[in-house]
Amino acid sequence: MPSSGKPADQAALDRMVADARLARSDRENSYRERALKLYPWVCGRCGREFSGPRLRELTVHHKDHNHDNNPVDGSNWELLCLYCHDNEHARQLDSAGRGDRSGDRGPGATHQPFAGLKGLLGKDTGAD
Repeated sequence: MPSSGKPADQAALDRMVADARLARSDRENSYRERALKLYPWVCGRCGREFSGPRLRELTVHHKDHNHDNNPVDGSNWELLCLYCHDNEHARQLDSAGRGDRSGDRGPGATHQPFAGLKGLLGKDTGAD
């Protein structure tokens, strides 16, 4: 048993998780730094500008949602503010929940609330 008092399996799992988090952090920092050098510090959706301490609110969004696809020219990235980034991912989840994988909006509304209105307006109400 390791000196920390944890079973060997748990210690190995803890090391693996720590290594994965470090690798993810390194990967994110490298593409974030490159994206900030390539693009103006403006949200690609709402157009807000960022600088100074607020620059941390500007995130790198992967257009194809694959965080391992980081071409050096930045063609898979766009800078989005935290709010627009969250909105983008919420839209993706909503689309997946509807089973809409093609990006197609699907069939339009089929209910026609005013379908019989013309007939109702044309009737004589009996009031003169």
